Amino acid sequence: MACAESGKNDSGECGTGEDRSCDRAGGVIYGKENEATQYMERKAVKKILHISKYYYPFRGGTEQVARDCVLALGKDCWQIVFCFNHLKGDREDMVDGIRVVRCGCQARVASQSLSASFGRRLGRIMDEFGPDTVVFHYPNPFAAHFLLKYLRPGAGIRLLTYWHLDITRQKILGKLFFVQNKRLLARSWKVIATSPNYVEGSPFLNEIRDKCTVIPNCISRERLECTPETVEQGQEIRGRHPGKILCLAVGRHVAYKGFSYLVRAGEMLDERFEIYIAGEGELTSKLKRLGKRNGRIHFLGRIDDMTLKAWLCAADIFCFPSITKNEAFGIALAEAMYFGKPAVTFTIPGSGVNYVSIGGETGLEVEKQDPAAYAEALGKLGDHPEIRERYGKAAAGRVREHFMYEQFCRNIRELFLEQE
Repeated sequence: MACAESGKNDSGECGTGEDRSCDRAGGVIYGKENEATQYMERKAVKKILHISKYYYPFRGGTEQVARDCVLALGKDCWQIVFCFNHLKGDREDMVDGIRVVRCGCQARVASQSLSASFGRRLGRIMDEFGPDTVVFHYPNPFAAHFLLKYLRPGAGIRLLTYWHLDITRQKILGKLFFVQNKRLLARSWKVIATSPNYVEGSPFLNEIRDKCTVIPNCISRERLECTPETVEQGQEIRGRHPGKILCLAVGRHVAYKGFSYLVRAGEMLDERFEIYIAGEGELTSKLKRLGKRNGRIHFLGRIDDMTLKAWLCAADIFCFPSITKNEAFGIALAEAMYFGKPAVTFTIPGSGVNYVSIGGETGLEVEKQDPAAYAEALGKLGDHPEIRERYGKAAAGRVREHFMYEQFCRNIRELFLEQE
């Protein structure tokens, strides 16, 4: 089944690409009445309420998936997005032609946003909109509390829980919300997981496999398209490193990304290797101090899309050293594989990382948190260009077959529009 909209926006998703704020007039959001008229003329249209932590233009993994889901359904459904506001105060606007209701936050506790208006406004939306289906992007325990309150028995509302990851870092919170998770999953009609590995490895999803549907995350072909300027920039990077094996890593500098193990592995490699790490985060300073002992480990900082693509063109190997299930999938990994780069990953039981890249097929996979094994894997790929080429071709083929936006579109539309 084709995507709902033939046009693509600048991010490469199906949709109008519209991102405009609406003016208030007497408490009514401009465009809201037209929105209702547009869809009420089609009496059989499905009404879907999406509940996400934040939403575009806020950029985050969960938020991108939420937007991808909305855009995949397009105008075949009447959709509203309900979320926290990443800026101040309550607000409503339109993104891609879809009404977005944002609740102002007063505090954040253990990565959870807290909003005084959230419960009241969610109750009003549930009553006024009357959704047929609620798509709830988990984890978001504060929102789950109110959602379960308003999902009254016999209301005929289907709950689809989009399970992005287990709560693993906040162990106390994980135990505190154990009962809530059970209630949420018991109430769910379907649960979307991003990989079969996560279904098997999650103590919650493993018990409800019959409800689980795997829809892998996706990457945008348009976002990754290289211009002649990008290719030239990649060639310039290669030209600055004659005879070198370039290893690239990309991501936030936080503990679960495992960059400290990559830096330690780099210390064990010979002078042929140059390791470049893009991104920033709370551990950047610590990583730079750790890497000072080796003049072949470099930090690129935050880079824009064009620069990222140039480095992906230039690199020989992609390093993805994440170490916990907080790395539920690995979009950066899939993007590098799209460019035909073999990857080196750690084994992470229950994570989708080892579903995205298959050890011995699209790259190499080694024991978690073992820098010596990681260095050995990098050395093997460095010593054998024919293996790099074979794995790289397989990597590009796997991404094109399983992880492109077009496939995601088909999966989402089949689940929402063909199943009753």
